[in-house]
Amino acid sequence: MFRLVQVSVKETMATGWVNVIDRHVPDSVSRAASNLPVELTSFIGRRHELKKAKRLLSTVRLLTLTGTGGVGKTRLALRIAAELREGFADGVWLVELAELRDSRLLPSAVATVLGLRDTADPAAGLAEFLRDRQLLLVLDNCEHMADECAALVAKLLAVADRVRVLATCRHVLHAEGEHVLCVEPMAVPHDVDASGGRGAAGGKRQTDAVALFVDRAAAALPHLRFAPRDMAVVKQICVRLEGIPLALELAAVWLRVLSVDQLLQRLVDRFALLTMGPCTVQARQRTLEATIDWSYELCSPDEQWLWAQLSVFPGGFDLEAVEYIGEVEHAPNAGVLGVLTGLMDKSVLFRQNGAFCGHTWYRMLETMRVYGAGKLAERGGEQEVRLRQAEYYVALARQYRCDGFGPGQLEWVARLRREHANLRAVMDHCLSIPDRASRALDIAASLWNFWYGGALVREGYRYLYEGLELCHGYTLVRAQALYAASFLAIQIGEADLAGEMLAELTGLAERFGDERLRAGYAECSGMSAFFAGDLSGGAELLERALSGYRAAGDALLEFNALVLLAAVYFFLDDPRGEAVAAEAVTLTERHEARWSRGYALWAVAIHRWRSGHPREAASILREAIALRLADRTLLAFLFEALTWCYSSAAEYERAARLLGCTVAVWRQSGARINETSPYRTFDEQCAEQTSAALGAEVFEKAFTGGAGFGLDEAIRYALDENPLAAGG
Repeated sequence: MFRLVQVSVKETMATGWVNVIDRHVPDSVSRAASNLPVELTSFIGRRHELKKAKRLLSTVRLLTLTGTGGVGKTRLALRIAAELREGFADGVWLVELAELRDSRLLPSAVATVLGLRDTADPAAGLAEFLRDRQLLLVLDNCEHMADECAALVAKLLAVADRVRVLATCRHVLHAEGEHVLCVEPMAVPHDVDASGGRGAAGGKRQTDAVALFVDRAAAALPHLRFAPRDMAVVKQICVRLEGIPLALELAAVWLRVLSVDQLLQRLVDRFALLTMGPCTVQARQRTLEATIDWSYELCSPDEQWLWAQLSVFPGGFDLEAVEYIGEVEHAPNAGVLGVLTGLMDKSVLFRQNGAFCGHTWYRMLETMRVYGAGKLAERGGEQEVRLRQAEYYVALARQYRCDGFGPGQLEWVARLRREHANLRAVMDHCLSIPDRASRALDIAASLWNFWYGGALVREGYRYLYEGLELCHGYTLVRAQALYAASFLAIQIGEADLAGEMLAELTGLAERFGDERLRAGYAECSGMSAFFAGDLSGGAELLERALSGYRAAGDALLEFNALVLLAAVYFFLDDPRGEAVAAEAVTLTERHEARWSRGYALWAVAIHRWRSGHPREAASILREAIALRLADRTLLAFLFEALTWCYSSAAEYERAARLLGCTVAVWRQSGARINETSPYRTFDEQCAEQTSAALGAEVFEKAFTGGAGFGLDEAIRYALDENPLAAGG
């Protein structure tokens, strides 16, 4: 017997499928049958996910594709099902649940797709029918009845051991035996600037996101052709939209009326622009905002509120940060961790692969974060959330200042790099509110050597300068900020401004009777004198700073003074320099401070070079470079000294190329020490000697080749790991 069944399958721009018209389905499912719809648009990318899902479904009974709205879960599920169809004797069957509002009708909806008659107990009828069948059941859009789907699937799989279920859901079903495959946005280019500035065109190979955008743009405007310049903008659009397929497809339609440049400019408000879904799709998928609205409605009140609170973290966050700033109102027993888990289950948050410095790191797509920020503004309480966030980062920065010269030094630096976007957001916020500016100043001052070593000298100085302009009075925070700002000002050649700040610093040091601040004044004054060419005066001040730091018991600043003093003794050709440099090495070993060890090795090496041992010095410098620290200022010092070594050893072509590397890395560091200190004398002598030995043309070619190296390539070259690198 046959009966007429209407099967409604959604069509969205992100899936490109059409509704299935009335079809006759037998009570007994025919061999290799299916109700999968016909593809109208090409399937782009997802090769890794396809391969993994097919492999999983060869062994597991239930696979759930999770991911945020518009990420392409349905399209991927249907492609998986289509490619597996021949492997299921009784077919592949799609059950679309998005429009089903009464969860009690779930068993009937599945039964209807399979062509079964309605019964008093459709779940039992389904189980009996599937007992001896071999088929794949695709349950699409389970999120609004996840518990009911989990219960039904468990019942069916318990009796039908040759049935497989592929579900799509914005969150985990938590069904027994469930395996989860997280569907993330498509890969976007990594070589462009998404901020609106012109980015690099990048490599020739397109990422999946770019390929999808170009394909859908061609469908919207068949005669459209992208020039190379346009492709650079297309890549920025894909980065701005984070590779979300629905967003990319909605954006591509706009090329009927906008140029790619106009489209990029208008994506500042992505929710307002991306509203052109076709009338045939469900209302919740016609705009990007409506898609996220659907996810928001699926969240509990606590999950909605935590989502809004977490929107203040543009760079991601760890559990420690969430527990500090997050508030839970309706389910205090579950705690913030329980609510956070709920947001992960609903694909609002993602866990970054692997633990980071012992901390699990969570991230939220920028699109989801912007949506959450809107909800935070609507609800109110944003100022309180941001105040808790500022207090958290004040504490974090102070902890770094206390613990940053020790065994966890590299982990600390890596953690701060991960937190960089959050640190910026917090300090910008605090500087915008006079009553909170001191918190920004506190953070910036505590991180003074992170700015220095992270190629962020000018950024750190800017935050310190702006904070000092807003925060007056006789406070310890202001005094510490004056030291930090003076230190960084000297690195960028602002000696006059540094002098003004140091004059105030010495007054505050005496007012507080603080030995560390007195030593800080001596250190920065000595460094300034040294860079200005007053070597004897600089040495005297740095010796005083060293004594003061030792008296204060500050190992980090004692180390700082040792390295600076070793450098001054180097230029004075003072034999005490080697002993001071060796003492710096010993201090790093005692405290297991690996980042600082790179500077100590540099100090030892330059003295060995000065003593007439260039090859030994080069070996020590390569040992420091092999640490592969991300400190561009340190690397510039190391490359620079290695250049002197090779020039002294008559390896002139290598010296010329490394000199090019040195100039490039100094530029990346943001510091100007090489331009405003005695170091330039040795650089000039090295360049003259090398150019004379090679000839101007060969020297220029080698120098230009080195200057064109990327940082990793330069490191490999210095370590003889890439001796034939481009550039000759």
